[in-house]
This record gives sequence, structure tokens and C-alpha cells, in this order.
Amino acid sequence: MPPPAAAPSRIHRYRFHGSWPLAAPPDVVYARLEAVEGYPRWWPQIREVRRADATSGTARIRSFLPFDLTVDVRSTRHDPAARVLEIAMTGDLEGWARWTVLPQGPAASTARYEQDVEARKPLLRRLALPARPLFAANHAWMMRTGRRGLQALLAGRPAGGAGGI
Repeated sequence: MPPPAAAPSRIHRYRFHGSWPLAAPPDVVYARLEAVEGYPRWWPQIREVRRADATSGTARIRSFLPFDLTVDVRSTRHDPAARVLEIAMTGDLEGWARWTVLPQGPAASTARYEQDVEARKPLLRRLALPARPLFAANHAWMMRTGRRGLQALLAGRPAGGAGGI
């Protein structure tokens, strides 16, 4: 008996979330996350960010696995008061991602990351079932190096890149 029609999209869907404790005030963390053009300087897997206008652009991402992902992004929420940044993505990944920066005292924060996407790149779709654990591990590694790069930037240290390229 064939699987229900919705089953293929479930195997191509990924939901990620995490929290980064950071030794910096929440407004400082939010400002760094808001400055998307700077991501490639501190997050090695974000290879390129090109703005199209004030609320949209394109990002090229490559982590440990030997292929790039390209996504067109559009800001769907930009809320400095609540410290929330949210984007919609299309391209190799389709869905959304959100940063929420929460205060942890006057000089510390937690940057909470949430992402819900469907893989659209044909290679990711073909390998969805057998490589799913590898894709999840690849994403986790990317997030760890991003956290380290942001921590270094906030501390005024060089972000480096040895762990990310």
C-alpha cells in the first residue's frame, strides 16, 4: 500500500531549535544578529550574503557536507523591542527561521534559534531518508561553529574560521 500523499513532504521537513548563552547584553546580541551582511565574517558556513533591498536578499551556505545551499530570504518580522528577527526562505530550503534574543541579566543573553524548512534541493530530497542523521549532525556542527564565532565577535576576538571551512 503506498504511503499517504503527505508522507513525502514529512521526510523532507526539518525542524531545528537551539539556545546560545552569550556573555553580552541582549541589545548588543540583537544588533549583531540584525547585521546580516556581517554573518560571513563570524559564521564560517554562511559563505555569502547579498542584499537585494532593505528586507530581502540571498544567502549561500556550505557546512561540512560538500555542497552549497542557496536561499532567497525575506524579512517577515523585525522587532527590536521584542528582539525578534524572522525570515521566510525559498530556494534550496523553503520555510522560515527565527532568532529571539532573551535577557539573562544586564550583561548576558540567550539567543534562541528556531527553523522549520522543507528541503527543495534535489540532492537533499533524494538522500532525505538515508542521510537524515548526517544532515542533522551537519546542522548541529554548523550551529556550534556559529555560536563560537558570535561569542568571539561579541568578546572582541577574531572569529577565526578553522572549525568551519
